[in-house]
Amino acid sequence: MTTTRLLALSRQDPPLHALAERLLALAEAGLPAMYLPDRDTFVFTRAAQAAPGGGWTLENRGESTRYAAITALGARLLPEDRQRAVLGGHTAEEFAGLLVQRLPGVTNLGDAALIAWAAAETGHPKLADALGRVAALDTGSGPRYTVEAAWVLSALAAARDTVDVERRITAARDRLLRARIGDSPLFPHATGPGLVPWYRAHVSCFADQTYPLQALARTHAGGDDPAALAAADACAARICALQGEAGQWWWHYDARTGGLVEGYPVYSVHQHAMAPTALFDLADAGGADFRPAIRRGLSWMAGPAELSAGPATGPAPATTRPAPATTGPAASPTGPEPVIQDDLAVTWRKVYRGDPKKAVRAARGLTTRAVRRARIAPLDRIYRPTAVDRECRPYEFGWMLYAWLAQDAARPADPAARGAQPAAGEQR
Repeated sequence: MTTTRLLALSRQDPPLHALAERLLALAEAGLPAMYLPDRDTFVFTRAAQAAPGGGWTLENRGESTRYAAITALGARLLPEDRQRAVLGGHTAEEFAGLLVQRLPGVTNLGDAALIAWAAAETGHPKLADALGRVAALDTGSGPRYTVEAAWVLSALAAARDTVDVERRITAARDRLLRARIGDSPLFPHATGPGLVPWYRAHVSCFADQTYPLQALARTHAGGDDPAALAAADACAARICALQGEAGQWWWHYDARTGGLVEGYPVYSVHQHAMAPTALFDLADAGGADFRPAIRRGLSWMAGPAELSAGPATGPAPATTRPAPATTGPAASPTGPEPVIQDDLAVTWRKVYRGDPKKAVRAARGLTTRAVRRARIAPLDRIYRPTAVDRECRPYEFGWMLYAWLAQDAARPADPAARGAQPAAGEQR
């Protein structure tokens, strides 16, 4: 018997538990506004526009099959009535079924893998069909983007108790392990050359680390794979060692050296969802326990150091601590703008430098290509990370639900666990 990760947090850090509760309530309030009932899918993003009288109004833009599948993965952990409230009247299994029906028209491997993963986690009867579409899109020996390759492995790991996928798991697992460069514990942006220009092939992002380490941890959890677990452990240990002092999960890494290229932007979804999801799954699989790093990352959401007095100016650890949380749709005249916007039911997407055409990232990518671990320190002073990206995407809330409402295998059961129970067919 197990309990949710959210309830475990209540024992470890009650103030952070209150923050997580606040964020989860905001996710359930915000997702219905991101649903497109005429299309039975979710928007790509919900972006802010300045309101005439001050504050912000929100506008839905585009749509995303990928984000819809991630939302289903998280929403499945809600009780059925709350699943329907989030998913346009559907349960998570029903919504996964809608996505499976659309698979013949899906051409992106990552989208198909996420749909298959959602079908596996919700126990959908057409899981085999979903996996068949993934196989059809994953042919040949060419490179894949690392994130999509990781999603393929996670989908297969989730399906292994229902469908015979062992040979495919081995191939997907080996592809990720071979992608690493030398003895670096980090993963590159692609599993091989050809997809990324030569001058930035060494640069990988935070997602290139969290999704593979999660997939490899889940592979070990379901099939006793010490090499996969060791790789996940090593990757997690490195990104945690590089974590900012104020809890920031940095953005761009050098996949050759295991070092940083550029820290900003800092994304809210990394802080409250993606890092917790991956690191919790690692601990549940028997890997290292990085819960202190998870808690530091979550605390950043209460008031980013960058938006307080004396902001952090680079990927080196920040020297200021988060400010107290505030609420409301706009910046306070006496304090920094919060990234948690309760009145709008969104979290602002990221804190960034505001440099034109991402000049700092481009410059550091080029210089580190030629000189490993090179720094251009004046850029930190010129382009300070005080800009806020005022948009929110549904997958951010989907992964948030997944991170905190999933079972915590390391904790005993407790019937007071926020009322959220795994949906029927959930596989652990």
